[in-house]
Amino acid sequence: MTFRIYTKTGDQGKTALIGGTKVSKAHLRIEAYGNVDELNSWIGLCRDVQTEVAITGRLQEIQGRLFTIGALLAQDPAKDTKMALPDLHEEDIQVLEKEIDTMTAALPEMKSFIIPGGSVAISYLHIARCTCRRAERSSVRLQEEEPVDALIIKYLNRLSDYLFVLARYTGYLTGIADIPWRPRSS
Repeated sequence: MTFRIYTKTGDQGKTALIGGTKVSKAHLRIEAYGNVDELNSWIGLCRDVQTEVAITGRLQEIQGRLFTIGALLAQDPAKDTKMALPDLHEEDIQVLEKEIDTMTAALPEMKSFIIPGGSVAISYLHIARCTCRRAERSSVRLQEEEPVDALIIKYLNRLSDYLFVLARYTGYLTGIADIPWRPRSS
């Protein structure tokens, strides 16, 4: 049997969660894991333009964690799916924190807000950071309505911090200084 990419089951604006529950494609749960999926794609693009092997490896690991988060968000919390889903661990957050601390130690002190930009790699990381914040916000909105594992929100929060620092660190490695925001004074 050949696998088809289209099923036509979503043509009426509905989709199924893991567990079989049909919901609107505008449901908060669909929005949350859709934002995580978009973030995963941006991280893939960030990985593609990175030149540091250690960073590309870390970004690929993060993509794996984002697939885990997407699967957890796609599950109907009211149903026992009897399906083994991957899980997120506190150690996943600690890895990000350690990376943030290591990169921050190498960076010059930040004395102002930073304007995103400087190179394509830096700009993509800032776009990923903003997308990560959106995924976090949509997960928080969902949590206000339905159960969401607290580690998901914590991981997304830390990941956005990681992406910000990685954007600065990428500039540092490539000799591109932060672009400080200079507020206009009238």
